Amino acid sequence: MGAPRASAARSNSMTTSTAKRSNPTQPARKLFTVNEYYAMADAGILSIEERVELIEGEIIVMSPIGDEHAASVDIAAHFLSPMATGRANVRIQNHLRLDENNQPEPDVVLVKWRDDFYRHRPPGAEDVLLLIEVSDTSLAYDRGVKLALYARFLIPEVWLANIPDRVIESYTEPVAGEYTVARVCRPGETVSPAAFPDITLPVSEIIGAST
Repeated sequence: MGAPRASAARSNSMTTSTAKRSNPTQPARKLFTVNEYYAMADAGILSIEERVELIEGEIIVMSPIGDEHAASVDIAAHFLSPMATGRANVRIQNHLRLDENNQPEPDVVLVKWRDDFYRHRPPGAEDVLLLIEVSDTSLAYDRGVKLALYARFLIPEVWLANIPDRVIESYTEPVAGEYTVARVCRPGETVSPAAFPDITLPVSEIIGAST
């Protein structure tokens, strides 16, 4: 009778050991706040030349800006700026403070007008009227992680200038961390911010496609 009990004990021990090996403890990640993020920049740990943003407490290195990406950003700003003057501020590749662990740097943001151009505080989610991300090599990340983040913070309207597919994806009406309305705008069409229907941008110009 003793031997079987010893065998069972060994079996249980082996099962527990196997379970531990198959479910290893994940290493802890250090998540940063916005204040810590800036402290690293002040200390020279992050260079001012580095293209980084803070997403969910993690420092994300952004892709280098290629010629097409840069042109799409400049063209969007070219069309938005004169038509929005006095009604909204246009910010280009500047930070947006969502909370203590999230400070993305979208390509173009149309925010509520302030005479001081947000000199004394960064704009937050409540200030955003339209946010544009130009997506080339970052398309999957922008459509997944970034879009979900913007929906969670109730950014009312997001456009993804989808360079690979030569379309603009428009997302509106965020509910419970996702956008409930999506549409695709193609070359030959125009697209307008919901906040300013009178402002029209030609899709072909933004994404560099012929009609």
